[in-house]
Amino acid sequence: MDRYWTRRAALAGMMSLTTAAVARPVRTTAAPFIDSLSFLPDDLADIARAGLGAMIADISEVEEVRDAAGVPRYLRGYRVSEAALTRAVARLAASPHAYVALKGSDIGSRPGCATFLQFQSTEMIERDLSRIARFHAGGLRVLQFTHHNDNPFAGGALQPVQTGLTPLGIDGLAEMNRLRILPDVSHGSDATMREAARRSTTPIALSHGAARAIVNHPRCAPDDVIRAIAERGGVMGVFMMSFWLTRKRVPTVADYVANIRHVVRVGGIDAVGVANDFPMAGQANLVKLDNDNAKGVGEYLAWWRAMRSQGIAGFDWTPEHVVIPALNRIDRMQRIADALRADRFRAREVDAIMGGNWRRLLTNVLG
Repeated sequence: MDRYWTRRAALAGMMSLTTAAVARPVRTTAAPFIDSLSFLPDDLADIARAGLGAMIADISEVEEVRDAAGVPRYLRGYRVSEAALTRAVARLAASPHAYVALKGSDIGSRPGCATFLQFQSTEMIERDLSRIARFHAGGLRVLQFTHHNDNPFAGGALQPVQTGLTPLGIDGLAEMNRLRILPDVSHGSDATMREAARRSTTPIALSHGAARAIVNHPRCAPDDVIRAIAERGGVMGVFMMSFWLTRKRVPTVADYVANIRHVVRVGGIDAVGVANDFPMAGQANLVKLDNDNAKGVGEYLAWWRAMRSQGIAGFDWTPEHVVIPALNRIDRMQRIADALRADRFRAREVDAIMGGNWRRLLTNVLG
C-alpha cells in the first residue's frame, strides 16, 4: 500500500525534547506535544514554556476590511504574506527555543520546537500558482484553502450558500501535492473539505476545528468529513474555541475531551490531535479578565450578529463563552494529556492524540 494511505504507520524515533535554560512542565507522555494551530508568540521562550516539541504556526499577516454591508472580512495579501514569511524564518533562526521545520523528520532532530509555517488562506496566491512554489522555497509547509469565506480557490464555511473547490483550487491542490505541502481544509465548506479529501494524493489536515455532532455549526466538521479525512490517513485537530465545542453555559475540560472522543469514535484513534487557535499563553483578553467568559465573550458578539444578519447557518443563538478557563493558559497541553488519562485513554492513545498522529502525518506528507 502507498505510504501516504497507511494510517497506522509506526512512530519511529520518538523522544522528549528539552530547551536550554527554560523549564518545561513535568511530562506524562513519551512523545513530544504537537500543537496543530498556533501563532509565534512575542516571546519565543513561551513555546518552551508550553512544552511543545512541534507546532504548526500560522504566520499570516491579516488585514481586516468591511464589505458594503459592514461585515468584517480578513484578507491576506501577497506582499504582506511574503514579508511575514521572511520575518518568521528570521525570528526562528535567531531563537534557541524553536526552528523552522521543512520535513516531519525534522521533529526531534535538534533541541527546541520544530515549527511548520502555515498560511491560513490562499488569498496571497491570487491566480498565480507559481507563488505556491515560491512560498514553499521560502519555508511554507502548510496551506489552508480558505478562511471562512469564498475565495478563488474554494468555498468557505461561513457563506449563505456553500460551494466547493474551484477549478483553480483543484489545480492548486495538485501543486500542493507535487511540492509536498500539507493541504489544510479548516474553515472550508463541507464540499471543500470532502472534495479535497477525495482529490488529494496525500493525506490532508483539518488543523483546527470541532465536531458538528456536538455543536451544529458550519465551522464544525460533520461526521462524514471526519471519516473522509481519517480514511485517507489525515488528522483533525480539536481547538480551544469553546462556543464551538459545547452549547453548555459553562464549558469545561470534559467538553474538550468529549470532542476528542467523538472524533476517535468516528475516525479512529489515528485521526485526532490537539490544536489551539489562540495565542500560546491563551486568548489575551480573557487572560486579562481572569477567564471571565461573561465579560470576555462581548468582543465576539458584534461579529456573531453580523453573521446572523447575513443569514449564515449556525448563528441563530448567542454564545455565552469563548474559552475553557482551565485550558486558556500556557500549560494547556499537559492539562489535556492529564485529562485524557483521567478519562481512561491508554498511554499509547494519549501519545497519539498529543502529538504522534501529527508527527506521522507531517512525516508522511513532507518527508
